[in-house]
Parts: sequence; C-alpha cells; structure tokens
Amino acid sequence: MDNDRSAFINIGGDKYELILTTKATREIAGRYGGLENLGDKLLKGENFEMAISEIVWLITLLANQSILIYNLKHADKPKHVLTTDEVELLTVPSDLGEYKTAITEALYRGTKRNIESETNPKNAQVG
Repeated sequence: MDNDRSAFINIGGDKYELILTTKATREIAGRYGGLENLGDKLLKGENFEMAISEIVWLITLLANQSILIYNLKHADKPKHVLTTDEVELLTVPSDLGEYKTAITEALYRGTKRNIESETNPKNAQVG
C-alpha cells in the first residue's frame, strides 16, 4: 500500500497496516456520526471497558482495510480478516497507547490534503 496514507502496528507478532479508506470512513460515520466525533468518543469514553472496546473496534476496522484491499487484488489467495476477539486476545493493554498513536497517524494521513501551487505564466507579474 501507499505508506503516505497509512500507519503500521504489530498485533500478535504480525505487522498490520492501518488505512483510512472511504469504506472505513463510512463505517466510522455510521458509528460516531463522523470523523470529527471520533476523537470525542475515544477521549470521553464513559468507562474503561467501553474505551477499550472502541479502540479495538477501530484497530480491527483500519487493519482490515489493507487486508480487504489485498483480497480484492489477490482473490486467488485471500488473507484472513481480523475479528475484534482476535485483536483482544493478541494484544495487551499496554499496546493501546501505541495503537492510539497509529490510529491518529492513519486518520491524519487518510484525510490530509496535498495542496500544490501551479505556476501560471498568465498570473505572473512582469516588472
């Protein structure tokens, strides 16, 4: 995948690429009402159990995007898609801080806009 739009984490000894796709954005919007509400929900978790559940759901969603893209391109040899149960079993609570950083990085990279200025001779001032 394009490293400019992803972040990487380790789950159970395997490296996973977190990607914010349009599909993932739609699922986040359905769950939280939009990306802008995601941070509030994660930071203001009503309790520790709910906060863990939300982070695990988000990790699973973003990690599965790269797997789904791979499976789309390699239908003859698909990879297993992660479940939230697998993510919970293959991680320890101390991983969550690292994962939050990777989530933030993947979300930022997925939503950033590259603005480039074009030099247009028509608009250039002549001395």
